[in-house]
Amino acid sequence: MTFEKHIYLIGFMGAGKSTVAKALSKRTGLPVVEMDEELVRRAGMSINEIFAAKGEGTFRQMESALLSETAAGGPAIVSCGGGLVKDENNVKTMRQSGTVIFLTATPETILSRVLGDHSRPLLEGKHDIASIAEMIAERAPLYERAADQKTPVDGKTPDAIADEILVDLKEENC
Repeated sequence: MTFEKHIYLIGFMGAGKSTVAKALSKRTGLPVVEMDEELVRRAGMSINEIFAAKGEGTFRQMESALLSETAAGGPAIVSCGGGLVKDENNVKTMRQSGTVIFLTATPETILSRVLGDHSRPLLEGKHDIASIAEMIAERAPLYERAADQKTPVDGKTPDAIADEILVDLKEENC
């Protein structure tokens, strides 16, 4: 199977986008663009520090610029930041340049993955099921609208998720 477009992984923080991107890369040979890591590298500071020093608005502008740059490049597996879909222009960019996969997870799965992780500024002080469920409910319509396909991740290994995505992509392209 050859890839001429990007594979964008979207979903709530802790859904496994970065881990699944690596598993997909092993299977496809496509490079991984880990958007949050690249933004941290370019800014020379953590996401928490970017939010504190420059605000969420500046972070979102940096994120959109990186997405545009990535979309213009060769095919890649792109692990997107959890809030990327808040901007309709970002959604258009992803849809025009690739396939958008929404990784879904229950609040319980998210909590188990982010518990004790203080690198996610929007989750600070909200490490509980109710807060995470509320945040997922707020963003779910945005993810749904942006996605070409949905893949549940609960109880699955990254390899199983990657295999499922590739089967779905193959069926979509046949």
